[in-house]
Amino acid sequence: MNATDTALASASTIDAAVRLSIQPVILAGGSGTRLWPMSREHFPKQLIGLIGEQSLLQATVSRLDGLSAVGLRVADAVVVCNEEHRFTTAEQLLGQGRRARLVLEPVPRNTAPALTVAAMHALRDGEDTVLVVMPADHVVADQDAFHRAIGEGARCAEAGAIVTLSVVPTHAETGYGYIRMGAALPGERACSLERFVEKPHLELAQHYLASGEYGWNAGIFIVRASTWISAIEHYQPAMYAACVAAFEGGDDDGDCLRLDRAAFASSPSDSIDYAVMEQIASERGDDHFMGAVVPLDAGWSDVGSWDAIWNILPKDDASNVARGRVMFEGATSTYAHSEGRLIACVGTRDLVVVETADAILVADKSCAQDVKAIVGRIKSEQGREAADHRKVHRPWGHYDSVDQGDRFQVKRIVVKPGARLSLQMHHHRAEHWIVVRGTALVTRGGETFILAENESTYIPIGVQHRLENPGKMPLEIIEVQSGTYLGEDDIVRFEDTYGRQ
Repeated sequence: MNATDTALASASTIDAAVRLSIQPVILAGGSGTRLWPMSREHFPKQLIGLIGEQSLLQATVSRLDGLSAVGLRVADAVVVCNEEHRFTTAEQLLGQGRRARLVLEPVPRNTAPALTVAAMHALRDGEDTVLVVMPADHVVADQDAFHRAIGEGARCAEAGAIVTLSVVPTHAETGYGYIRMGAALPGERACSLERFVEKPHLELAQHYLASGEYGWNAGIFIVRASTWISAIEHYQPAMYAACVAAFEGGDDDGDCLRLDRAAFASSPSDSIDYAVMEQIASERGDDHFMGAVVPLDAGWSDVGSWDAIWNILPKDDASNVARGRVMFEGATSTYAHSEGRLIACVGTRDLVVVETADAILVADKSCAQDVKAIVGRIKSEQGREAADHRKVHRPWGHYDSVDQGDRFQVKRIVVKPGARLSLQMHHHRAEHWIVVRGTALVTRGGETFILAENESTYIPIGVQHRLENPGKMPLEIIEVQSGTYLGEDDIVRFEDTYGRQ
């Protein structure tokens, strides 16, 4: 029995009443291209309420409630997200009354570098805590079962193991990776990590299901911060060095840590599975690191595609799911989601229909995984529908591009109470502002003045200007842009409350 095995045996005797501190790490850097057109590059699936009123991110953080029942003391979460999503992520957490520390990725580098900088962030505070690492875009139906699995995994991790949760499979799924579980370890259900397996073909998936030795790879990991850093330094020295440079060269304003762009971009892009867990599995008997698996039987789904969402949600007698303004007539096994307009499905079968203000998806459920190919085509044709919705969120509020044509664009702009846009200027467009609700404080050139409802002003090309909401209710204006070029990159910012370039 090696040192980790001995520690595991000791940990298994600890009563649940003993409080073990854990640090949740929420990985919120995904893009969710298979859930287009709801999920977009600048407003991805973890920020959307695809299942209920809460966004997937909010539901993930809420899932931490109640872990004290299994003997865990939960610190404020560290959320690793794309720099583009900083303000929306923070706003959603604050809307729940949650505190969290944000680590901002300047470029995506997959989950292994994300966990590495999160572990460095935890160690910087002086505590070598147990990290519970969860993607921000999963659904779990049975919270109690989830908490029990986390509790057992945390005690294994405290003893030095790198733990992964393995979902007990309900069917032969070809869209997930699999984990083969080895010999039983001390504890209620933990076992050694035998190996990771790529997404199998159907016959192999059926064999895995029948054997009872395999579970789905949920991408949920539990590990002590120092153990993870040691593993990355051992197996991925180039990644370790890049993450150290990105972390030490980052800018920390107290609420969030901006990683150094050049250093983080130089890191290899790899997942936790490939970078470390598969290395551990291939070195069974090596005393460097111990991989452990805890089964998770809690109604888990990774919400990776529209057919997965159809699977989760309640259905009518004909197995249809409707969200928003939807009517079914003779339809079966159809998922329809409306963001505004009425969707009428007549005689449809096994279809996905999703309507947004600027795009409509119609797909056979069996082809739901192929939606990402459409997103790739939109990007290759420079279509804006891959990156943004018509309604675009900003730290000060949002705007909706309601109409556009040759040399003009009309926007509905909503500014939150007390918020203000950057002091800016445009080289190619002029703007007309009409206040329809609230009160606007306008800076135009060298003058500052108030606009009330039904009043308007004009911002010429090349003139510095700013829009602010000094009131206690949302400010709503209609903006009419005119000029030779109306792109969002025609903005020169001179001063910005939110630190944008």
